[in-house]
Amino acid sequence: MVNITNDKGSISITSEVLTYLAGDAATRCFGVKGMAGRSKEGGPLQLLRRESMSKGIEVSFNDDGSINLALHIGVDYGVNMAAVANSIMSEVKYKLTKSAGVPVKCVDVYIDTIIG
Repeated sequence: MVNITNDKGSISITSEVLTYLAGDAATRCFGVKGMAGRSKEGGPLQLLRRESMSKGIEVSFNDDGSINLALHIGVDYGVNMAAVANSIMSEVKYKLTKSAGVPVKCVDVYIDTIIG
C-alpha cells in the first residue's frame, strides 16, 4: 500500500488499484493481446480476462514511496516486441504517475506468449 500525505490529509492506495491502472494502460497499447498468467497449480500459460488481469502484474513497494512493476503479457504475432515493450513501459509509468500520483521507479515487461 502506498500512503500519500499532504497538508489536506492522506490517501492510501492499495496494490489492487495500482495493478488495475497498470493493466488497463498496458492492454491499451498497440500489439498487446492481454495480460498473461498461470494457474496456481503451474498449468499452461493463458490470457487473462479484464477482471482478473491483476494476476499478470506484480507490484513491489520501495522505501522511498515509489513502486516497481512486473507485467506479464501476450502480444500479437509479427509485432516489434522491443517497440511494444517500450510503449508499455512509458504508458504504464505515465498513467500511474498522472492518475494516482505514485512515482514509478521501474517497469519490467515480460512477453510470455505470442498469439498468432
